[in-house]
Amino acid sequence: MIDIKLIRENKELVKENIKKKFQDEKLPLVDKVYDLDIKFREVKTEADESRNKINTLSKEIGSLMRDKKIDEANKIKEEVSKINETLKEKEEQEEELNKEIKDIMMKIPNIIDNSMPIGKDDNENVEIEKFGEPKVPEYEIPYHADILEKFS
Repeated sequence: MIDIKLIRENKELVKENIKKKFQDEKLPLVDKVYDLDIKFREVKTEADESRNKINTLSKEIGSLMRDKKIDEANKIKEEVSKINETLKEKEEQEEELNKEIKDIMMKIPNIIDNSMPIGKDDNENVEIEKFGEPKVPEYEIPYHADILEKFS
C-alpha cells in the first residue's frame, strides 16, 4: 500500500502510475481518497480542538470548585457534556473515514520503479536474472483441488 502522503503531495504521479499499469478504472479512486483524506483531517482537527477545549474547561471547573463557585462549575460541566457528545460523533466519523480511506488505498497499486519497462501483459516482461534451471519432476504434478479431494 502506498503512503497517503504521496497522494496528498503528488496525486498526478499516482494517477500516471495507474495508467502505466493499464488500470484506468482505478483512476477515480485517487481523487476519492484525496477528498476523503481532506475530510478526515478536518474532522480530526475538530475532534482535537474539542478535546483541547474539554481539558481547558475541566481545569476551569477544578478551580471554580476550589473557590466554591459550584453553580458556575455546574454550567461548565453541562457545556463539557455537550462537547463530549459532539466529540463522540466526530470520533465515529473519523473512524469511518479512516476505514474507508484504508479500503480504497488497498485498491490503489504501488508505484512502479523507474527502471521497470512498461508492457501491456506478461509477454512483454524482461527477464533480468535467472538462478539455476527450473526442476521438472518426472511425475505429473496434481492440482491442489485433486489433493484436497483425496483428504476428504
